[in-house]
Amino acid sequence: MRIIPAIDILYGKCVRLTKGDYSTKKIYNENPIEVAKEFEAAGMQYLHLVDLDGAKANHIVNYKVLEQITSKTTLKIDFGGGLKTDEDLHIAFNSGAKQITGGSIAVKDPEVFQGWLSKYGGIKIMLGADCINEKIAINGWQEESGMNVIPFIQSYENKGIKYVICTDIAKDGMLEGPSFDLYKRILNESRDIRLIASGGVTSLEDLNVLEDLGCEGAIIGKALYEGHIRLRDLEIYS
Repeated sequence: MRIIPAIDILYGKCVRLTKGDYSTKKIYNENPIEVAKEFEAAGMQYLHLVDLDGAKANHIVNYKVLEQITSKTTLKIDFGGGLKTDEDLHIAFNSGAKQITGGSIAVKDPEVFQGWLSKYGGIKIMLGADCINEKIAINGWQEESGMNVIPFIQSYENKGIKYVICTDIAKDGMLEGPSFDLYKRILNESRDIRLIASGGVTSLEDLNVLEDLGCEGAIIGKALYEGHIRLRDLEIYS
């Protein structure tokens, strides 16, 4: 299972939120590049980079940070937040992203998202299936779409999506463990996708359970920043 540390960028700084609420932001480092280098030095190969400014602005904002991290580390970055147009996507890939995640766009403008999927394929284009009460949330998690998460994933599985990042927003930043039952049901009902779990990972035991369920990857955020999981403890996965 891939271990994927997360960096969320707000005002150009490395922050974490709780349940996606911008008012709960906590700044962990003024310089996201320093954090990325720490991850690389600890043997991490991947990075989940979220442009929170972009998610609010509805267009890519922090592509310079993406550019700097990709030029100064060897981390393979999946990038999301505010990607709404072909130009946003072009900027993200030109700035070094290996994969991009589309969430709101897949709900609000499926034709555009399907066009990205057709052009770049199901490896480079990932589906962001972020939900609360199992309903897909959009616009930086500020709005519920009314779409149920499992049928939503299945609809894009039929269109060629391979990778899905699923966050249970109620778990995000709470340090109370992931939504194991939800992930189990997703994997049982969408057998061909590679599921990346996000939200609530707090311990090595959580990672073991996610691996046993069949998750392809797990994103770790606040648990790393708050010291619940130490980077050196993750060496067994690298």
